[in-house]
Amino acid sequence: MTGTIFFDPLLPFWMIWVLAGCAVVMVGIAMWRGLSGWWLRGFGAIVVLAALMGPVLQREDRSPLTDIVLLLEDQTASQQLSDRPDQTTSAADVLEAQLDARRNTDVRRIIVPDAAGDGGTALMQSLTDALAQEPVARVAGIVVLSDGLIHDMEKAPELPAPLHLLHSGRPDDWDRRLIVKNAPAFAILGEPITLSLRIDDMGAAPGAREAPLDVSIDGEPPQRFNIPIGVDMEVPVTLPHGGRNVLQFSVPEADQELTDRNNTAIVQINGVRDRLRVLLVSGEPHPGGRTWRNLLKSDSSVDLVHFTILRPPEKQDGVPVDELSLIAFPTRELFLEKIEDFDLIIFDRYKRRGILPSLYLDNVVDYVNNGGAVLLAAGPDFATADSLYRSPLADILPAGPTALVIDQPFVPQISDVGQRHPVTSGLGGSEEWGEWLRLVDVQPDKGNIVMTGAGDRPLLVLDRVGKGRVALLASDQAWLWARGYDGGGPQLELLRRLAHWMMGEPDLEEEALWAEANGQKLRILRRSLEAQVGSVTVETPSGEMVVLPLVETQPGLFETQYEGPEIGLYRLTNGDLTSVIGLGPASPKEFANVIATGAVMEPIIQTMRGGIKALDSGLPSIRNVRPGRPAAGNGWIGLTPRGAYETLSVSRASLLPGWIVLLLLSALIIGGWLREGRQ
Repeated sequence: MTGTIFFDPLLPFWMIWVLAGCAVVMVGIAMWRGLSGWWLRGFGAIVVLAALMGPVLQREDRSPLTDIVLLLEDQTASQQLSDRPDQTTSAADVLEAQLDARRNTDVRRIIVPDAAGDGGTALMQSLTDALAQEPVARVAGIVVLSDGLIHDMEKAPELPAPLHLLHSGRPDDWDRRLIVKNAPAFAILGEPITLSLRIDDMGAAPGAREAPLDVSIDGEPPQRFNIPIGVDMEVPVTLPHGGRNVLQFSVPEADQELTDRNNTAIVQINGVRDRLRVLLVSGEPHPGGRTWRNLLKSDSSVDLVHFTILRPPEKQDGVPVDELSLIAFPTRELFLEKIEDFDLIIFDRYKRRGILPSLYLDNVVDYVNNGGAVLLAAGPDFATADSLYRSPLADILPAGPTALVIDQPFVPQISDVGQRHPVTSGLGGSEEWGEWLRLVDVQPDKGNIVMTGAGDRPLLVLDRVGKGRVALLASDQAWLWARGYDGGGPQLELLRRLAHWMMGEPDLEEEALWAEANGQKLRILRRSLEAQVGSVTVETPSGEMVVLPLVETQPGLFETQYEGPEIGLYRLTNGDLTSVIGLGPASPKEFANVIATGAVMEPIIQTMRGGIKALDSGLPSIRNVRPGRPAAGNGWIGLTPRGAYETLSVSRASLLPGWIVLLLLSALIIGGWLREGRQ
């Protein structure tokens, strides 16, 4: 039971002060005049003023509340190294028992798990959530059991009581980590890029000067190098192929090292071609030639060299050669000296005219077998004796002419294979396409027929020859779609895909296996021209093999989902196809630095004069300290008792009831009258 005096005035305070002033003046005059009862008048004024102030005695029946101590136990990944789990758990059990034994104290034991994704140790967020659930006025102290490696210090709340860190770890702990800097998302094929590598030893390291480094690309057997420790190394890397290249850098685990989880770095870089070079040879001017030119010139990544045969050798018009403004066709330079510089050669309605000798066409065949690409857009000349099929190119062309040219309207159709081929799949419905007016009848003997024309005859045939690719378009009417004839069609997208497929664009491979990562989930995709592809085998970073069935989600595309159990490099295998992908960061925040320290939390601990102690030195004792005083010392940590209470009942009583005021005033008035009356 406690009592408190407060005032409940009958008049505004300013009016009471005015009355008090008047009373002082009147008593002063009485004293100056020498009236013998002036002091009785003064006491009477005091009683009146006190009654106007309305003094009240308030009594409260209070129930004391316990102090709350927050005990945060860090159980994140870095706390699972070495003997830290046992060290932390045993310390938490002992501290909880000691705090429970204290009078008037409650303990809130809070587990701090790994943050979502790669959030690391979000201890400050856990502390903020814990404080939000407790009355702040009752929190007497906060004790954190952790390695001190906190990753959300920017979210630190305002502390109502001292904060102490009891950190795990041993004095002889040490770790080695690998850091990769300046890793670009894209790189140009054939041009070296420079990655910055660094190996650091932290803690009580053995003092080695060099460490071995293994470098692997796309899961291939690694190459080993020795590099100095603590020095930034510039490593030049040239990507071997287009598309995603997975580079893995790793340092073998050393003796008594805390963990090897930060000894590996996975870098995924997309290889892109720089300035694709295309040679377009048009046999004669025609509307389709402008279509090819506009398509290739619209792509900023394509360097186009275009020649049109305007004056063939057989043309006799009597004009002297030295008066012609035409450029001679540099056949030797293009087809003998610099043919390997081109990524794609297009023959657009070209026929044998004596301009390209058989020797040069033999070079084109060798060019394809060595990895080049040739696209032949056939006009009616392809069905004649001057056809390119009557040349060495017949060895690489997927179809030959039957000498029949169909001059009738037809709507191009996508074949069953074409529905699955990345060049033609998803182009839309042919019922919305316009007509073409001419088709050269060809008889295919190899390759894939992805589009058909009049009478279900082959229109577009694709084939692989040696290391290269060949395409035959048995019509010169694609330009009609570009002009919007009969409603037009997807001419731009078709020819763009066709050109990029021939130049080896990884996204347009008809047989491909790849994966997309979303957090810890893998979406595995397989593109194929076959109706069945079987299952995919997933090899986890730890070497476990998982076999998953692939389900066809759309023509030619199969996929499945897999939840990766760990972070690292995954290898995918389906038949002869293999692929690799890095899941999650190779070195998560939790393992970027694993040496226990109090430096990270020291700024916020100092705000309330808390303490940082090592569990390896033993548990500190617990004392009570006053607010504002040092809350930690040699071998002890302090809590600030809050003295919180709960009010059960409140009662009020006037200190000057009316009858007492009346009695006092009456006595003082009578006393003053008698005193003055005697004189």
